[in-house]
Amino acid sequence: MSNIRITKKFSFETGHALYGYDGKCRNVHGHSYKLSVTVIGNPISDSSHVKFGMVIDFGDLKKIVKEEIVNVFDHATVFNKNTPHVELAKELSDRGHNVLLVNYQPTSEMMVIDFAEKIKARLPSSIKLHALKLQETDSSYAQWFASENE
Repeated sequence: MSNIRITKKFSFETGHALYGYDGKCRNVHGHSYKLSVTVIGNPISDSSHVKFGMVIDFGDLKKIVKEEIVNVFDHATVFNKNTPHVELAKELSDRGHNVLLVNYQPTSEMMVIDFAEKIKARLPSSIKLHALKLQETDSSYAQWFASENE
């Protein structure tokens, strides 16, 4: 059977600030992120299987990405916990804001690496993560490809 790629798109709103950056993004600001998740595998060939003909049920892929990424990052403000932004994060958190502390500078590039690891860990063994595209604005995005990260 042929390998087939399928893609599901997601969107979420996230704020962040880039500590030490020399431009406007050092300030707390937000983006309407769009995440495209592409997996690859063989469609199920067992005609008695409830998911016959599918690589993965889009609903199953949606559940994984929602639990690992969207529900965590949506309407959160993300800070690198290894910087003085941890003080701002504590202040915001104490005031009831949804704050997420990560071990990296929260750029699109680093977020897409984080997302790839989280999604790969949840996929069935017969399905492989092929690519991710994290769009920060209409004209700016970061991409991750399995073939370049093996």
